Amino acid sequence: MKYSFNEETLTYSKIEKTHKKAIKKILLLFGISLILAITSITFFSQYFETPKKYLLEKRNVKLIEEFKQINQELDVSSNQLSAIQKRDDDCYRVYSEIKPIPATVRQAGFGGVNRYEKLEGYENSDLLIETAKKSDEIFKQIYIQSKSFDEVFSIIKRKEKRFACVPAIQPVSYKQLRRISAVYGMRSHPIFKTKRMHHGIDFAAPVGSNIHAPGDGKVILVKKSNKGYGNELIIDHGFGYKTLYAHLYKIHVKKGQEVKRGEIVAEVGSTGLSTGPHLHYEVRFLNKPLNPAKFFVNDLTNEEYERVCSIK
Repeated sequence: MKYSFNEETLTYSKIEKTHKKAIKKILLLFGISLILAITSITFFSQYFETPKKYLLEKRNVKLIEEFKQINQELDVSSNQLSAIQKRDDDCYRVYSEIKPIPATVRQAGFGGVNRYEKLEGYENSDLLIETAKKSDEIFKQIYIQSKSFDEVFSIIKRKEKRFACVPAIQPVSYKQLRRISAVYGMRSHPIFKTKRMHHGIDFAAPVGSNIHAPGDGKVILVKKSNKGYGNELIIDHGFGYKTLYAHLYKIHVKKGQEVKRGEIVAEVGSTGLSTGPHLHYEVRFLNKPLNPAKFFVNDLTNEEYERVCSIK
């Protein structure tokens, strides 16, 4: 309890408390406490680190170092990718007879809106944006390089198939071959005695000698006759190439049958207009006759090569 002294009456009187005064006093104390608390928090936050802030800053420093390391690794990856691109343009695509990919396509950027706007406004935005740009550029170049490899692989597979199909070996082996009785070019017909173009090469060999397919293909004609070419066989090798075999004794394949290089398809005979057992062999490209010797030069001696290739 509190009392006040009256100097006139020399007496004490009891002081009565009111709610308003109490509330004002409480509010004043609360305000002062709040100001002191805010001031203390501000002061300590500026000059002293909390454990949580310390851990966050330590983690931030670690992340920055990791981003710098990623940047260095991206630079190494970019250099390795550039070496792969150069090998692709200078070797793989050249071998596959494909034009190199222009640098403007390989190094093309990204158009449109700012892709890195969400990374702006931070303390280390430059580092974040640089890393993101390098990553995007490398991924885009990898995608283009992957498509290039797919294209090259497809061409090489096609070339492998073409190599297997092109007529590249002599149809009659040297073990059974007696001689080359007629070459490609103009000659006097052995029966009609008139000057005519001979569209193939004649391989003289005993009746029954094996005839081998010079390349992979599909039989498109099997014909038996006593006239002209006699018993005849045509193989379509694809890619515009066909081979014709005439004057056959026996035919071992059927129309529509797939054959492989080296497979026995027929036997040498003397059917049709023939003066003796031999194989009349033709190579056609887009139905135009070509000199067959150009396709099996490795099977000929120098003298034979000079002879069969004397006609261009």
